[in-house]
Amino acid sequence: MIDQLSWKVGGQQGEGIDSTGEIFAMALNRLGYYLYSYRHFSSRIKGGHTNNKIRVSTKQTRSISDDLDILIAFDQETIDVNIHEMRDGGVVIGDAKFNPVVPEGSKVRLFSVPFTEIANELGTSLMKNMVAIGATSAVLDLPAESYIDVVEEIFSRKGAKVVEKNMDAIRKGAEFFNEAAGGPLEGFQLNKADGKKRMFMIGNDAIALGFVAGGVRFMAAYPITPASEIMEYLIKKLPQFGGTVIQTEDEIAACTMAIGANYAGVRTVTSSAGPGLSLMMESIGLAGMTETPLVVVDTQRGGPSTGLPTKQEQSDLMAMIYGTHGEIPKVVMAPSTAQEAFYDAVEALNIAEEYQCPVILLTDLQLSLGKQSVEPLDFSKVEIRRGTLDLNAELPEEEGGYYKRYELTDSGVSPRVIPGMKNGIHHVTGVEHDETGKPSEVAANRLKQMDKRLRKLKNLKFNTPVVKYTPNEEADLLLVGFNSTRGVIEEVIPRLEAEGIKVNHAHLRLIHPFPVEEMKTLIDSAKKVAVIENNATGQLANILKMNLGSHHKIESILKYDGNPFLPSEIFNKCKELV
Repeated sequence: MIDQLSWKVGGQQGEGIDSTGEIFAMALNRLGYYLYSYRHFSSRIKGGHTNNKIRVSTKQTRSISDDLDILIAFDQETIDVNIHEMRDGGVVIGDAKFNPVVPEGSKVRLFSVPFTEIANELGTSLMKNMVAIGATSAVLDLPAESYIDVVEEIFSRKGAKVVEKNMDAIRKGAEFFNEAAGGPLEGFQLNKADGKKRMFMIGNDAIALGFVAGGVRFMAAYPITPASEIMEYLIKKLPQFGGTVIQTEDEIAACTMAIGANYAGVRTVTSSAGPGLSLMMESIGLAGMTETPLVVVDTQRGGPSTGLPTKQEQSDLMAMIYGTHGEIPKVVMAPSTAQEAFYDAVEALNIAEEYQCPVILLTDLQLSLGKQSVEPLDFSKVEIRRGTLDLNAELPEEEGGYYKRYELTDSGVSPRVIPGMKNGIHHVTGVEHDETGKPSEVAANRLKQMDKRLRKLKNLKFNTPVVKYTPNEEADLLLVGFNSTRGVIEEVIPRLEAEGIKVNHAHLRLIHPFPVEEMKTLIDSAKKVAVIENNATGQLANILKMNLGSHHKIESILKYDGNPFLPSEIFNKCKELV
């Protein structure tokens, strides 16, 4: 019996690859296994190789595995592209329709199963994915009935006959494989899971759910990979709470609409990826100057320009901190798990209103679209804080008739009103202005207003800006990362410790303003620092150097080919460093 297994299904986009992985994962999730799923897909609607790699474990896991135990192939390309991942003794199950072959010398077991033929006998070739799931079940020695709840949930609206046909496809796939293999294969049966109920969700869904819980009632956005699921989720959910979503003509309109709605007092968000964020930069500067709350989600992907729209990268970091012209207070947050993404979505809304500034919720494609097990969320932790905005306040009548919306305060945060509040009239403009919002280019006023805005974040309160694993007072190696690299780093640590290397880990959740004191303590107590990130120029490493110095300690481990890190890649690089 084993505690974890890696499974992959591949074929051409549009032939049910995603649904095959989804049904397989849903069934195992309901048995109580921990899951992590990562899809490789092309930036086209149909055609081109796609695959879904799913890791199943009795313990929490948040990264893809180095190797592969089972490969389900709907075409020969899937075998050719993925065979290098197969471990010795692994199993390849291919559709007999294309006469599957493996390279000479491969130490895998190949089984040819007539997915398409069996499905056609049952009435439609569309059920070939269910036959493949049945063959997988035979390898794992799972009864076909493990899938009944999932199949009923997906197909019951089409009638009981369709449900039974799909279950027949699973059973026949299992029967054929057992006959071909002579029974269950040794070494592929998982230890029993704990049976606990957990969500299985992508980071984008966790963010969107956080926005609903945090009081968002309007979203303006333009669809773009890998951010679109946030908008799609809110399109379904916000109307249930009296809210709405508008698909705009471009990202400029989306960002300015979000600013306008926030100005009117409605909690509003927008989301995009690198190219869209480039278009939003002027508007983000407007939010900073007018001190209007604004939450923007940036789901990083391969760039520049259109780049690699469906591949992993973490190269927007500098742009999110320094992309706007001029200088404004801005917060850049970086959740590292789907669970954090939920709570950080709520906190982003609170910070934006409390400090009246733009907040960038930074994710990456692996976190946004990678699907992972999530423990039940604690909605009692959801708190809505609106800062100085008090919709029930009776505002004093100001001399001269204008409200001091941009009043100079010690905290840098001014009182905030929304249109329609009695005695709250003030001017709003993107040019420099005085306390009432009237344009002013007087040098003394400029200094006062600029200093006021910039001192807002000096007292920023942020719970757990750095996730720390620090068993060593003096570490041989401090591993540093952000966003989705947390899972793979956590997997590498025990391997390094088994080699006698003392390892600490710091994962940044607040990128800007930078948590100097926390990171300084960790870096000072380490002999070497390895910064792990998916970009070519070591952007996070450079931010560390800018804020902390200690250049001689800091090394980069980089990957920017569009694929996430594998544990072995980081392990080998770390061993070289020490």
